[in-house]
Amino acid sequence: MPCYHVLHDTRYRYGAFVSLAQHLLHLVPRETEQQRVLHHQLAISPAPAERRVRQNWFGTEEVHVTLSEPHDTLRVLAASTVELQGRPAAHREAPGPAWEEVVAELARYPGDAPLDAVECTQASPLVPTADALRAWAGPSFTAGRPLLEATRELNSRLFDEFTFDPKATTVGTSVLQVLQQKRGVCQDFTHLMLGALRSLGLAARYMSGYLLTTPPPGKPRMIGADASHAWIALWCPGQGWVEFDPTNDCQPQDEHIVLGWGRDFTDVTPMRGVILGGSDHEVDVEVTVMPAELRSLDSLIEEVRDRQEAAESEAA
Repeated sequence: MPCYHVLHDTRYRYGAFVSLAQHLLHLVPRETEQQRVLHHQLAISPAPAERRVRQNWFGTEEVHVTLSEPHDTLRVLAASTVELQGRPAAHREAPGPAWEEVVAELARYPGDAPLDAVECTQASPLVPTADALRAWAGPSFTAGRPLLEATRELNSRLFDEFTFDPKATTVGTSVLQVLQQKRGVCQDFTHLMLGALRSLGLAARYMSGYLLTTPPPGKPRMIGADASHAWIALWCPGQGWVEFDPTNDCQPQDEHIVLGWGRDFTDVTPMRGVILGGSDHEVDVEVTVMPAELRSLDSLIEEVRDRQEAAESEAA
């Protein structure tokens, strides 16, 4: 079974001192049937005056921190080692029941559909339900078509019809704007696919995590060159939650590492908070995903810290 190290390094630089701050972190990978967390550590500088850990409504671990020491920089380094087991083969092969039957089952609550599926049929802060989204999904969801078969086609259509463009959207770009301009990033495509499926009455949730990337042939694996990733999971009777990655036109197997899930990005933001002071700020985020057999986690953390210290010395 593949095993990976994940480093998620977040650095804030403020234009003035922050006298008090509270932050909410979703940076601990989840334990699932297909994923084991072998190690996790979270280093925060300056050290928090208070740290609380709890599970949220969706079962994702949240870390709440309070910083009372005045600071003009903040660094949060999450380091994990995760072992993955491939998702069930049936998720990539089974056609599923007719999609209209699933919609009817979800609409009969209380019934056989679980509550966490029913709640993921509804619109959420960043994912609307709309006639335009239903119409876009319509050619894939013809009458009587098997649910998973139709969703695989929709996943491929999104990949074919839309262009990955990091400059095309911002955090404020709406799903309907993305549908119109047909450009965006993984978060946009995930929200779009969620909106289309929910507009049909189906249950789909936002998956947050990381994806192992492969360097070009002959090139070294770059430290800090990866990024957070997003994809979806669809509820299917008899199969449970089946994952789809529209950005890469695939179904996750053993290279997608799960941090958590929710209705949309707002439920699983890696880091957000409120501060007193600070003025303007800059933020840098670097993510590294690396097969564990290539090196130890400690040596990887040390290299990341050495690189940051060298960059700060050069800037000074």
